[in-house]
Amino acid sequence: MTDVIPPRLTQVFRFVRCSYADGVAELVYAFDQGEELIERVRFPHAPPVVPKYARAFEAALKALHLFAGVSYYKAGVPPKIDVADGPLDDATADLLDQLYLHGLAEFAYRNGLDLRSRIAFPRGGKAGPTTDALGLPARTLVPIGGGKDSLVAVEAIKQAGGEATAVWVGNSTLIAGCAERTGLPMLNIQRELAPGLFELNRQGAWNGHIPVTAINSAILALAAILYGFDSIAFANERSASAATLEYEGQQVNHQWSKGYAFEQMFAAWLHTHVAADLDFFSLLRPYSELAVTRAFAKLTPYFDVFSSCNRNFKILGPKPADRWCGQCPKCHFVFLALAPFLPKPRLLSIFGRNLLDDESQAAGFDALLEYQDHKPFECVGEAAEARAAMYALSQRPEWQEDVLIARFREEILPQLDISQLAIEPWLEASPEHGIPARLQGALALFD
Repeated sequence: MTDVIPPRLTQVFRFVRCSYADGVAELVYAFDQGEELIERVRFPHAPPVVPKYARAFEAALKALHLFAGVSYYKAGVPPKIDVADGPLDDATADLLDQLYLHGLAEFAYRNGLDLRSRIAFPRGGKAGPTTDALGLPARTLVPIGGGKDSLVAVEAIKQAGGEATAVWVGNSTLIAGCAERTGLPMLNIQRELAPGLFELNRQGAWNGHIPVTAINSAILALAAILYGFDSIAFANERSASAATLEYEGQQVNHQWSKGYAFEQMFAAWLHTHVAADLDFFSLLRPYSELAVTRAFAKLTPYFDVFSSCNRNFKILGPKPADRWCGQCPKCHFVFLALAPFLPKPRLLSIFGRNLLDDESQAAGFDALLEYQDHKPFECVGEAAEARAAMYALSQRPEWQEDVLIARFREEILPQLDISQLAIEPWLEASPEHGIPARLQGALALFD
């Protein structure tokens, strides 16, 4: 790619075309009239599209094309978006505007950009006919991420007697090990980013966080139609809806595509545009991170395979020598959240060290508490949850000698309202969720 306009100077981002054949979805994008960027998503042992599902499949494929485009659009954020098939119906354009604006909010914050005047998908297209129920089989795709949350979702569905398949996107051996440990049938889908994207990055393209959960959601919606599933059960807790900070009058949430707002929008869109009987939801939505962690603390068969450390899942760069780097916000939060619910020796055996007895980790835990810093740009719980967990540990003899617990008790606790630090309210369920009636029995795992 030489003698081309740098992506930051381009004027149009184009959704060129999408297609599917022989188990491969091909998604094509371009800036201006430049070189095509071709992404491929591979569905193993994929059956042919059943004729009665063909319209639903085409709608889901187009959604994947539009969702996955965020990975490329952000390289240049040009002022115009062009969709080759013509303008979108208003509901689809609304969904895409929200996804790109809020899903790229952290990217915009870190790069000093304001995307509110730039993101405007072409609208005014005619909406298709109302979708009907397809008679999809009553079985569930459960995305596996390698961490505690998806494993809790798996065990909850198994306890309810639901038929489920563990699914993941990518080639992580850690996730594969967790999926195998579930004992469920497994489905591993591969996403191959356009090689040209990495070249654009080398040429100085804009770069940063994207709403990858939304992209995976679209991949699984296509898989549900292709393989025959009537539900997709993510494992996003209610804490995911809490913003990380506010920037230029806009809420910035690292986890926006894991939050309830996106879940509701995409679930409604699937019902009206793909299949009336395809349910998309989070099984853990009623619960806080602490409630989910308490449930996970009972699932001892997973203790030697799970990891929530995101350094294991980076596309590029070194990965930790073991399952926990011990330095990142995810390691800090999971250690802190598990501590109230596990015997101390068991917790230390999982991590191989005591993160709360290491003075060099103070800044990381301070950020979790929103003490002298904002919440990290990571998939971690709310600051009030972290403070409740830290307070609970500060009252237990076995933790009081640890350097960061002692520091919390002496320096931070006097500045807090103790009446707001109880852990019990965080363990109560919220009535806000989109779990279908046939799977609500899975919530018994939290009793």
